Amino acid sequence: MAERNVKLEIRDMTKRYNSNDGVEHINLKIYEKEIVTMLGPSGCGKSTILRTIGGFLDVTSGDILIDNQSIINLPPEKRPTAMVFQSYNLWTHMTVYENLAFGLKLRKMPKEQIKKEIDKHLALVSMQGFEKKYPAQLSGGQQQRIAIARSLLLKPSVLLLDEPFSALDAKIRQQMREELKKIQAELGITVVFVTHDQEEAMALSHRIVVMNKGKFEQVGTPTEIYDNPKTKYVASFIGEMNFIENGNQTIAVRPEDVEITSESADIQGTIRTIMVLGHYVEINVQCGPIVVKCFVDREVAEQYATGDSVHLRFLKKHIF
Repeated sequence: MAERNVKLEIRDMTKRYNSNDGVEHINLKIYEKEIVTMLGPSGCGKSTILRTIGGFLDVTSGDILIDNQSIINLPPEKRPTAMVFQSYNLWTHMTVYENLAFGLKLRKMPKEQIKKEIDKHLALVSMQGFEKKYPAQLSGGQQQRIAIARSLLLKPSVLLLDEPFSALDAKIRQQMREELKKIQAELGITVVFVTHDQEEAMALSHRIVVMNKGKFEQVGTPTEIYDNPKTKYVASFIGEMNFIENGNQTIAVRPEDVEITSESADIQGTIRTIMVLGHYVEINVQCGPIVVKCFVDREVAEQYATGDSVHLRFLKKHIF
């Protein structure tokens, strides 16, 4: 890959709250045109990091740089960042057009240019023709598109997204992910995204930062994190995983890496349930005290019935 420029760098950053919670010794480089997702459960510190980048929280120590310039002493409105929250934050008494024009007017942009920029950004988020509507007349997905357009209009160096799709239903959420990925590629903008949804992180990101209790467990591409989890925590957090205790070791196997066979193999058990999930089938096998989940092709599943005694072969496994 060609040499990439670092757009955002977090250097040994610590943010402590009075409760002593927070994050410490955070180091991360995010490159130009990259979508990096902070992934982890509630309270792991991912939003804390995002808010320190945006200037909504002061850092306790360390530094944050954008284009090699420290930004920690700048207020949010002076930083080259824009933030999109879960709750849209649109002004309800203003039309879509007025919401979008507000920040540009503050920047003393001429009227004709404001109109040109708004038209362009409404097209970018597929919301042409909605200028005169009020937020209350829009669906959640439409409001979030407008919130994203409003942030992009400010031409930020880094776009910050804090769980922006979590209030939307599953189908709209998928559409919005796809839309965001398209917009990001078109504009070549750097994005830091926060979510607790592993599927969202896998679908959107160039790299994922898996977080646990204020620390980074693993940083890597979605493929690296899925195929080679470095810790048991990462293995349990990304995708489906079977954990089989074996003495003082834990064997971790993805359901798609379990082969059902009639020959002697790694473990033996009895089929508990068979569930058709579209193009593949989930077969759960009771192996002593544990249940092992297997994903198999429909043709393979047709050979088996509930109550069958089977052997399972682990095609690929991780040992922790």
